[in-house]
Amino acid sequence: MRSLLGMALALLVSGQAIADGDKAGEFDYYVLALSWSPNWCAIEGDAKDSPQCDDSEDFGWVMHGLWPQFHRGWPANCLTTKRNPPRHVTNSMADIMGTSGLAWYQWKKHGKCSGLSGEEYFAAARKAYESVTRPTVFRKLDKTVKLPASVVEDAFLKANPQLEPDMLTITCRDSFIQEARVCLSKELEPVPCGRDVIKDCTLSNARFDPVR
Repeated sequence: MRSLLGMALALLVSGQAIADGDKAGEFDYYVLALSWSPNWCAIEGDAKDSPQCDDSEDFGWVMHGLWPQFHRGWPANCLTTKRNPPRHVTNSMADIMGTSGLAWYQWKKHGKCSGLSGEEYFAAARKAYESVTRPTVFRKLDKTVKLPASVVEDAFLKANPQLEPDMLTITCRDSFIQEARVCLSKELEPVPCGRDVIKDCTLSNARFDPVR
């Protein structure tokens, strides 16, 4: 009897674990999140002593992630049978993501939901990153400025004629410009963002720090 009870409990726990994650490969489009590194460092990176924020680095727009998204909501922590990325792959993403640690975290939380293997996911992520032109004007700043989030959006739209205003949103956090988020199809072509994503920052005096 105890043996049967133990088996039943094991099956129950196993079933719950399977139900915890969303199904890999089931999503509507991607969100490419580009973070302005100096602002992220000021908000939390410095406190974490992140190597991304070291004085020897000069990161500007880095890729926070490539996130599978539903038209409403998003999958996360999906269960997948696809291979995890080898360490050399996550290490190789540091040039556009700041650190290999962020790459691994993004794979676990979001990449597994793509239905791709780790190597395929990061190849797609790099392709997505390279498909969007990051405005160079912000790298020319020599001091902290305050500006409307709409200025950042306009700069991205000017640098990327393929984008329409509803394909891009600018977010803020703690009074800083935080991210530019671009919506892309599964084939990595620009598409309109869903209602959960298209929430522009309304600040008229958001802080924007220069490249370190």
